[in-house]
Amino acid sequence: MKNGWHILRDGARLTLSRRLPVRFDIAAETTLPHMRPVPLAHMIRQDVWRCLQHLRGFAPVVVVDRRATDMLISTGGRIDGARATARDRLRLQDALADPATRARWIRCAT
Repeated sequence: MKNGWHILRDGARLTLSRRLPVRFDIAAETTLPHMRPVPLAHMIRQDVWRCLQHLRGFAPVVVVDRRATDMLISTGGRIDGARATARDRLRLQDALADPATRARWIRCAT
């Protein structure tokens, strides 16, 4: 645990989470080109938190899977005490698809 965050590595997979065991009560995925996984996971975690902090008991999780040609990002997290709505899921997907946000992630983690 570093700075309150668990960073788990399993081969080509990196998982960043506040709580263990990791659980996805809300989730979305995207792909990005290869870059440094730890800074990328922290940036995505911050943006996911900003997007879903209104959910009581929300704890973000980011999983970065390094594949042959790209990186598969799974994000979302655990929600204790609230339920995610369809609007929350859409907000999360929109946050991952935002071109300006993706450009910032790529610029800062390359």
